[in-house]
Amino acid sequence: MCEVKTVNAGVYIFTPEIFRAIERTEKSERGEYEITTSLQLLLNEGKKIYASPLNFWADLGRPWDLLVANEHFLKRQKGEVHGRIEFGVHIEENVYVGEGTRIRSGSYIEGPVYIGRYCDIGPNCYIRPCTYIGDYVRIGHGVEIKNSIIMDHTHIAHLSYVGDSVIGSRCNLGAGTTIANLRLDEAEVEMEVEGNRVGTRRRKLGTIIADYVKTGVNCMINPGVKIGPYSAIGPGAVIYEDVPPRQIFLARPFIEKRSWGGEAEAGTSEE
Repeated sequence: MCEVKTVNAGVYIFTPEIFRAIERTEKSERGEYEITTSLQLLLNEGKKIYASPLNFWADLGRPWDLLVANEHFLKRQKGEVHGRIEFGVHIEENVYVGEGTRIRSGSYIEGPVYIGRYCDIGPNCYIRPCTYIGDYVRIGHGVEIKNSIIMDHTHIAHLSYVGDSVIGSRCNLGAGTTIANLRLDEAEVEMEVEGNRVGTRRRKLGTIIADYVKTGVNCMINPGVKIGPYSAIGPGAVIYEDVPPRQIFLARPFIEKRSWGGEAEAGTSEE
């Protein structure tokens, strides 16, 4: 048996003939309608299918695979600055800043980094390598972002940390939101995929957050957690597990209340 050293990357350019083939496609043994079955129908009819060799290919079947592809392409971009850079900003090589974007004083950007159009970054932000920031993103004072993807129209409030994560579009992370990206034992981060715990082969991996998610102030998200769309995390919550879509997780800390009075309790006394 010959060893096959090629793989189908799953990217196609079709003619309208594919739709007729799809209509005749039956479910596979896995119980799914598969495009490869449709292609085989066309081949059986004598249709020609051509393959184009690629220099780079990455399987994006798992959420954390996005970070691999992001790193690959960022390292090949050319740095350009089209926005407004205030005094006191430090920008290293291979940083792209889109038009209409403002980088406020005291920010430090370490490439490769891509920042889209009409963003507002800073003041005093630290944007570390392999970070992609989309259009119309607001990054507040003192935020640190490392090796992450931030989609369009997302706001990350002051004093937050985002590491090795993917944040969807139109999210709002409250002040002091901390996304942990390293286990205490520094072991491989696992993530739940279709009900099973799967190793990611990554020692550092933060969270995958879908679109329209909100977090309250000072919430913490543990490594390998996924948060579904339209969900919310309450102030001060610590998230250890995946959050389903359209759910809100609230922290209910124990609070002791008692009377408080008298100068002795207040720590003052008169001579």
